[in-house]
Amino acid sequence: MNRNTFLNACLSAGAFLAAPFTLLAEIKKKRVDKGIRVLAGKDRFDKPQSLMEGDVFYTKVSSKDTNGDIYIFESTRDRMGGPPLHYHYEQDEWWYILEGEFLFKVGEETFTAKAGDSIFGPRMVPHAFAKTNEGIGRLLMAFQPAGKMEEHFKALSEGIYSKLSAEEKHKFRQNNGFEVVGPALTIDKSLPQK
Repeated sequence: MNRNTFLNACLSAGAFLAAPFTLLAEIKKKRVDKGIRVLAGKDRFDKPQSLMEGDVFYTKVSSKDTNGDIYIFESTRDRMGGPPLHYHYEQDEWWYILEGEFLFKVGEETFTAKAGDSIFGPRMVPHAFAKTNEGIGRLLMAFQPAGKMEEHFKALSEGIYSKLSAEEKHKFRQNNGFEVVGPALTIDKSLPQK
């Protein structure tokens, strides 16, 4: 092997071996590199999102903090009910009840949940939930990976979604990674808890 071939081989091998570290450096650049504290009742960016007739979302961990790996927010709900039956293409969804009572449907399973309970909804599995109690209900919710859900809720809060036609709303939901496949849950307190 001549000297130039040997040097080129060494340089190529070095670049190949350094690639994972270069990639890690790029990932680190896109993440927050310090701890974050968000106080109780506050939003990560001091801009809570008001949507869905009195519901308020408080971002706790932004998708921007994690390079899109996870989005966590607190949902404070005044009204009874919840979103229609839907599924996410690429996000798992998790709910932890902080206050109030909720009814969940995940796939064919129906659950009631109260403070301290949690529910997991895998991606591609239709799910819905509804607040069933009078007064305030509060949930800690997470999407993993974050997808475009943070941007979706921001658009709802800004009133963009309400101005769209039915077809535009369908496309908007698809562009944000989910499909509506049925109506919202009917609140029936007689369902057994699982």
